[in-house]
Amino acid sequence: MNWRLATLSRSLIARLVGISLLLLLLVQMAGFALVRNSIDRNARSQIAHTLDTDENVWRRLLEQNAERLRQGATLLTADYGFRTAVGSGDQHTIQSALENHGQRMGAAVVALLDTQLQVRSVSSDKGLGTFDQALAQVLPTLSASEQSSQISTVHGLPYQFVLVPMRAPVLVGWVLMGFPINQPLADEMQQLLAVQVALRVHGTDGQWGVPVSTLSAPALAALRKHSSEAVTELTHGHDTLLVRSMALGQEGPEQAQALLLRSVDAVVAPYRQLQWLLAAITLTGLVLFALGHGLMARWVTTPLRSLVLGTQRISRGEYDMPVEHTERRDEIGLLARSFDRMRIDIAEQQAEIRHLAYWDRLTGLPNRERFRNTVLAAISAHADYSPEVTSLAVITLDLDRFKHVNDVLGHAFGDKLLQAVAKRLREQIMAHGDMVARMGGNEFALLLRRTDSHAAMVVACNITQSFERPLAFGDQMVDLSAGIGIACWPQDASDVDTLLNRSEIAMYAAKRKLNGPQLYDPIMDSSSAQTLSLLTELRRAIERNELRLYLQPKVPLQGKPGLAVEALVRWQHPQRGLVPPMDFIPFAEQTGFVRQLTLWMFEESARLLADPRTQGMGLRISVNLSTRDLLDPELCERLQAMLVRHGVLPQGFCLEITESAIMDDPQRAEAMLNRLSQHGFKLSIDDFGTGYSSLGYLKRLPVDELKIDKSFVMGMEHDHDDEMIVRSTIDLAHNLGLTVVAEGVENAAILERLRALSCDEAQGYHVSRPVPVDAFLSWHAQRAWAQETGR
Repeated sequence: MNWRLATLSRSLIARLVGISLLLLLLVQMAGFALVRNSIDRNARSQIAHTLDTDENVWRRLLEQNAERLRQGATLLTADYGFRTAVGSGDQHTIQSALENHGQRMGAAVVALLDTQLQVRSVSSDKGLGTFDQALAQVLPTLSASEQSSQISTVHGLPYQFVLVPMRAPVLVGWVLMGFPINQPLADEMQQLLAVQVALRVHGTDGQWGVPVSTLSAPALAALRKHSSEAVTELTHGHDTLLVRSMALGQEGPEQAQALLLRSVDAVVAPYRQLQWLLAAITLTGLVLFALGHGLMARWVTTPLRSLVLGTQRISRGEYDMPVEHTERRDEIGLLARSFDRMRIDIAEQQAEIRHLAYWDRLTGLPNRERFRNTVLAAISAHADYSPEVTSLAVITLDLDRFKHVNDVLGHAFGDKLLQAVAKRLREQIMAHGDMVARMGGNEFALLLRRTDSHAAMVVACNITQSFERPLAFGDQMVDLSAGIGIACWPQDASDVDTLLNRSEIAMYAAKRKLNGPQLYDPIMDSSSAQTLSLLTELRRAIERNELRLYLQPKVPLQGKPGLAVEALVRWQHPQRGLVPPMDFIPFAEQTGFVRQLTLWMFEESARLLADPRTQGMGLRISVNLSTRDLLDPELCERLQAMLVRHGVLPQGFCLEITESAIMDDPQRAEAMLNRLSQHGFKLSIDDFGTGYSSLGYLKRLPVDELKIDKSFVMGMEHDHDDEMIVRSTIDLAHNLGLTVVAEGVENAAILERLRALSCDEAQGYHVSRPVPVDAFLSWHAQRAWAQETGR
């Protein structure tokens, strides 16, 4: 269940519906809040206008009450009996008239005042003692204006007073009438306008009292808790009352306020019902929207799920099942048809890729990978049988001189040749399950099931005989030959890779021996294993200090001072002894390790020049550079760093470069030689005369020396042509301003002949064999002693 909920939460349907509902809900909530605020604002504005009317009505009500009091007081002053009693001073009659008239008017107090506003008689038995303070505030104002009325608070209750003069015809007195503003007046106001009324009195104790109110008990309690003078809004429970406050009477110890209150909720209540109806409509709309959007999303995502399943099948390599919903005419259908087209295209491409992965396009034969898998399957199928019952053989062949055919006749002709070879090889396959494959380039292989070494040799000889018939392509005839090797399972190998490898070893042995097909023999790859072992150990020889520096002297023939030597490397192997250079130098050149050997030789030579034992000799050391050295862009910087490290000069070195090294990449070699010459190194062309193209570059290269190859020097004693070559080379070098070194000097006769030909230096076994450094120093000391003693 949790998995389904998690899947639903991550599904497109849930996201679409959720986001849409959220957006809709946010819009509805924003609209709801806006409407609610607008209703509340409009309600408050409406109540404010209504309170303006309520305030006017309240003031008018007070004025009407005051007018009623004045009329009653005026009637009293006009009463003949009352006037007669006032004139005669009949106190009893005056008192009776005041009481009777006050009861009829509902006045709280009726009093007769003299012209000095002093009390002559009062309707109340208590007198005016209770009203003394209030009258002191209102009488001056009332006497100044006959039509006015004044309100004053007496013991926590507001009273409205009027004062009417009594004339006969001159002023003979005043009639005062007071009326309490109490609950009946508030009730009347509420009945007239449905407004709540409250009288609020600030007592001498500092507290606000509410003697008159039409409020409910909770609202009244909230008002009594309100201690501030200004009240604009009153809240109790969930109801809010807007308040209009009016002062009653003049400022005094007991300040009074009339409060008119109207409920906001009462005004908003009809709109609240509309809001709840809107909320219900919104909720219903959300539910309907969610259902409709969910159905629409499912209508969209259901085919998308089918497409996802289709892509998953395609990713697993299942291309046979068509994609669903391709019949739809909308965008989903277009997408489904595109996926189905992609499925068909990928299936076709995969089929082509599988064909290219296992078949050779040119010849139509299986390639190396398919051949290996077939051999592996054949070995697995025969694994349960003993070697006496069944075996299989692999024949590998490599065409001779195929590169020459490509170079001379072109690659198109070479392709036709390979196709013809494939056809002839197919003719040699007789048994079911055998296979011919092209392993790459001009190499082919045959798998022979249930075949021993003798039967495989017969097939190989048949292939050789079939190649004896030249191939004809139009007017062009091509002779075929190939090196053929045979290896058998399980006699020669126990697994497929070893079997193929040993078949190739036998094939390479056949190409070397040139005496027909060769069966695999363990002796054939012992040298290869030894070479691989030597290369592995050579990489650690420098770290283990197994390399040795040997020197072969070069002697001057024309009496010039100085001594030159050629630096050579020897490997003192801890088990194999002194390994000949030809056993590891060629392989070091093939693998690129020769650059490390060159740097090691230069380092040791620089160390020798810095040795105090060689100081004063005028020694110059020649170091050989390979093709890979010339192509190293950092060679100059590395050699210069060694010179600085040992404190020697570049003039103490002569760098020897073979013609073939220069001609492998003439432009880069020339650029590197120029840089070396600019750094002060002397440059020499080694094995001069064995190349083909160096004469064209000789005049441009910054070389200082030519070194004649020993093949010419050793033969000049008996071969006049070799002597002429040596003579011509010496003359050419001298004409170009170069010195000449002849190597391969094996006897004194050759040495003297070279001296006669003006050769500058000689090197060879007659002078000295390559010797270690200490032996060279001894040789030099003996030679110097012999020259001094003339021996």
